Amino acid sequence: MRIALILLIGIHGIIHLFGFLKAFGISEFTAISQPIPKTFGLVWLLTFLLFALAIILLIFQSNYWWLIGFLAVIASQILILTYWSDAKFGTIANLIILVSVIIAYSNISFKNKITEERKKLFENSLTVSEEVITKETISELPSIVQKWMINSGTISKHPISNVHLTQELQLKLSPDQENWNNGKAEQYFTINPPAFNWNIDTKMNSIFSVVGRDKFESGNGEMTIKLLSLISVADAKNSRKVNQATLQRYLAEIVWFPSAALSPYIKWDTLNQYSAKATMDYNGTKGTGEFHFDEEGNFKRFVAMRYQDSNSEQPTEWTVIATKTEERNEIKIPIECEASWKLESGKWTWLKLKIKEIKYNVKEMPDG
Repeated sequence: MRIALILLIGIHGIIHLFGFLKAFGISEFTAISQPIPKTFGLVWLLTFLLFALAIILLIFQSNYWWLIGFLAVIASQILILTYWSDAKFGTIANLIILVSVIIAYSNISFKNKITEERKKLFENSLTVSEEVITKETISELPSIVQKWMINSGTISKHPISNVHLTQELQLKLSPDQENWNNGKAEQYFTINPPAFNWNIDTKMNSIFSVVGRDKFESGNGEMTIKLLSLISVADAKNSRKVNQATLQRYLAEIVWFPSAALSPYIKWDTLNQYSAKATMDYNGTKGTGEFHFDEEGNFKRFVAMRYQDSNSEQPTEWTVIATKTEERNEIKIPIECEASWKLESGKWTWLKLKIKEIKYNVKEMPDG
């Protein structure tokens, strides 16, 4: 899609160069039957240069190509209106480029919004504790949770205060979808206070892309999905159901930073030899989930009754399964997981994720 856009801008720009050449008598430009004064010839040249610069910035994926592209379209359309009888069909190219410019601007604005949210999250993050975790520290937790924390490698280490990670994803956006959509995601967590900010970029097909952002902060949740970074498909917030759903997501994902199990806002109850229930209560939002482990203390799955969205009348069973566990940064975590909903029509596995990179206790806000 980007290559096609570059070719369109290139061809459109070259046509403007011929307008300059005709104005100065260097070459004939029969597409424009009217004479072109040298003053307008310079405008034709300027427009060509703007389109050329837009191509260069687009090739190097600069965040500012849309601005140069917009200026080029404005200059081009002024020339087209001046020579309307000959150049009117150039409006079609300008409209296509303008739509691409608007999409690019929307994408940059969306990313800038996420960056600002994460800066705020980072600034509000506090160190959990300066004390090293010991077996005595975890002694009041259910025995299987203690076993998990020991097995994961949290003993003799400082508690994790923040997390930055990147993921590769496969998604199915509906239960009847056959093929997987590939995507990439980035996420940032803080533990004191509990919060996360997660964004995804995926493609529905070769033309349409989808971006999304979920966040949990101050006990409140938000879920946003946009087509082409422009058209809002979902925008859920200021809802008790969304707040609880995002809290439960945070709770499930502490398996990537196990020391968070010691957080004062999480209470544990033993279910059986290999399972424990966690209840998280923070700033007026409360949710529960069951953690299941194997005999060695490896995390196996998380199960919760969770709302799919703000329109759901009743919560649905939501399960996250660990399919691969490895040690990263001296902490053993599930690096590959699958998430499923238990629908009346059957199990819908809608997400497969792989942790590509994970960092703990970062000192500076990672570049998004």
